[in-house]
Amino acid sequence: MLGQEFKKKFDAETNNFHKASIRNDYLLFMQKMDSIENVALTAVLLKTKNLEDLGRLRIIKTSSTPETPAVPTVATDKAADYPGGINELRKEVSNLFYLGGVYSEIKTIKANVAFIVEKDGTITTVEAQGDNFTFNRQAEIALYSVSKKFFPAIVNGSPVRYRFRLPLTMKLEE
Repeated sequence: MLGQEFKKKFDAETNNFHKASIRNDYLLFMQKMDSIENVALTAVLLKTKNLEDLGRLRIIKTSSTPETPAVPTVATDKAADYPGGINELRKEVSNLFYLGGVYSEIKTIKANVAFIVEKDGTITTVEAQGDNFTFNRQAEIALYSVSKKFFPAIVNGSPVRYRFRLPLTMKLEE
């Protein structure tokens, strides 16, 4: 909507100097909007990670009876899956990725993103590991922001938590 308003103003202007000024105003405005959005997404990431950490603390403090730790199941009847498949997940993550928040001298950046798909299909405990800190944070934000829930993994006919790994690579162009 804002783009259309700037375009109307741009198209109505006859003076080329003023047109260039309108274009620069639009680019500056969009850059600031991206920056505001990135700050908001980073705040959401921090809140989510803090809530997950607090949840782990509550579990540790409230468990008074020693229990045998659950042995992670390696074999599943059906692995967790994103609606539309892995390519749909990659496409959505790339659309949600905020490139303005990635700073790198290297042209090809890689990260391995690991996360948990819960029994209800939600994503938790997203952790990206790679050489570029800003790329890792943007990957985590993008994964927390996906719009659809996963189909959970199934073991013996019941949904289970599933650790999912997603390798990401981005090539920066000048």
